Amino acid sequence: MSSAEIIVATTGREVLVDITAHIQSALAESAPGLTGLVSIFVPHTTAGVTINEGADPSVARDIVEGLARLVPAGADYHHAEGNSDAHIKTALIGSQVMVSVEKGRLRLGVWQSIYLAEFDGPRTRKVWITPMPVTPGKPGR
Repeated sequence: MSSAEIIVATTGREVLVDITAHIQSALAESAPGLTGLVSIFVPHTTAGVTINEGADPSVARDIVEGLARLVPAGADYHHAEGNSDAHIKTALIGSQVMVSVEKGRLRLGVWQSIYLAEFDGPRTRKVWITPMPVTPGKPGR
């Protein structure tokens, strides 16, 4: 059982990219048969990871547009690079999610997908996948 890394090329400045199938494939290769958890971590400060509805692509677009309204680009920020909005959006979304895994399969809800949340693209991003087996404990007393 080992960690894995996937590379995601984003196509716009702000976009949610469904990476669920890539995570499942990496998990199948690195930890076949795993029952436990998997950590999905994005080692960037202007991109994050989140879980949300994957059935309707309008939801991902609404999330991006909603965050743009909450944290507008070009506001009076202090950071000299001009991407403070991307840093703030990433702080709100987060850099890691944990997902339950049973017999090597992600245990997501019927409508859920895992998204790389890009806020300063287009770029090439890394996603680190770390399987964590759960050792069955003794029954409660």
